Amino acid sequence: MLVFGPACGFILGSFCTKIYVDAVFIDTSNLDITPDDPRWIGAWWGGFLLCGALLFFSSLLMFGFPQSLPPHSDPAMESEQAMLPEREYERPTPSNGVLRHPLEPDGSASCFQQLRVIPKVTKHLLSNPVFTCIILAACMEIAVVAGFAAFLGKYLEQQFNLTTSSANQLLGMTAIPCACLGIFLGGLLVKKLSLSALGAIRMAMIVNLVSTACYVSFLFLGCDTGPVAGVTVPYGNNSAPGSALDPYSPCNNNCECQTDSFTPVCGADGITYLSACFAGCNSTNLTGCACLTTVPPENATVVPGKCPSPGCQEAFLTFLCVMCVCSMIGAMAQTPSVIILIRTVSPELKSYALGVLFLLLRLLGFIPPPLIFGAGIDSTCLFWSTFCGEQGACVLYDNVVYRYLYVSIAIALKSFAFILYTTTWQCLRKNYKRYIKNHEGGLSTTTKVTAHICLLRKPL
Repeated sequence: MLVFGPACGFILGSFCTKIYVDAVFIDTSNLDITPDDPRWIGAWWGGFLLCGALLFFSSLLMFGFPQSLPPHSDPAMESEQAMLPEREYERPTPSNGVLRHPLEPDGSASCFQQLRVIPKVTKHLLSNPVFTCIILAACMEIAVVAGFAAFLGKYLEQQFNLTTSSANQLLGMTAIPCACLGIFLGGLLVKKLSLSALGAIRMAMIVNLVSTACYVSFLFLGCDTGPVAGVTVPYGNNSAPGSALDPYSPCNNNCECQTDSFTPVCGADGITYLSACFAGCNSTNLTGCACLTTVPPENATVVPGKCPSPGCQEAFLTFLCVMCVCSMIGAMAQTPSVIILIRTVSPELKSYALGVLFLLLRLLGFIPPPLIFGAGIDSTCLFWSTFCGEQGACVLYDNVVYRYLYVSIAIALKSFAFILYTTTWQCLRKNYKRYIKNHEGGLSTTTKVTAHICLLRKPL
């Protein structure tokens, strides 16, 4: 469900962005822009309202549950309630001779004593190098997904000139379903091959290498920014040394052009202009553009949108296919990682180990990566919009630097994950029995944590 949720979110977002942001308050039939126009702002709030309503009405069903569930004497349930097995200590008998039910809370231990055990148990888990390396490797893998996917829609817009709705729809219908298939295939391979912990870590290493190779191929799949008048090339496409790059030129000085929005137009000379105003067009039909000096005056016209880059369509189709393969193969490492994690901790600490995993995934895997990717992307900006003299959003990027930096960050994270997988493999290869718990529930490492937790069950 963690994968189906984002898929539905991307598809829902693609439909919402096709609706104008103020469609509730204005008559959209009078608008002179379409979703393909860079000035278009979609109804980003639609998904939040719909999901919020669904959450609210589904939460009403929770009120149908009783305040507390009746206790059961199922031995399996009892073992899940305790952090350590009951066989390692004798359950104390109260002074009144009545034996407390195992599922009833122990009132003899204070809240402070219970909280005091958490750091000791956490230290015990993190002192296991295999456990720590697997968790950090999982964080690196999630960091790639969190950072790369967060800006993948923007990346597709900039590299391949897609609209926001088209980019979200493609992501929701291709990459994420392939990731679902990858998770299923990873679990199927682990089950069919009956992989041990060593086999699972080898599988994770191979999957990581293949997916990293796919990311390396992204370095060569993209489109250039192309010539943009006053930003990448001077007006008139003058490449003489010392030519200044300035969006304002004598051909448009009297037009009072504004830089608070980005409405690119493609000139007949094959150069992109920031807007029809910057192209020096003096009519509403985008003709008679004074800045197109390399073409005859009667042909000095522009059309909305950026000038197309040669071979860009073919590069996009290749990128989409490789992205699907990369998503599927990369997701296959999730099941082996969890299998290794479960087998490196004693049975009574598995639930807490999973809690530590999900906590670190959210702290290290989901929070810093979008900030790192975002800062890197902003550093590739060529032209910032301005509004009332203040810097606004970036409207034009250096696509080549953008692609290299964006993909290189993902490759670095994947490489770090491979190093952690390799460290885990070395530890298991040299001393397998030390780190892998046997199926009978015995422990092969120190059991000092047992004493700490047992203190909570002694009467005060």
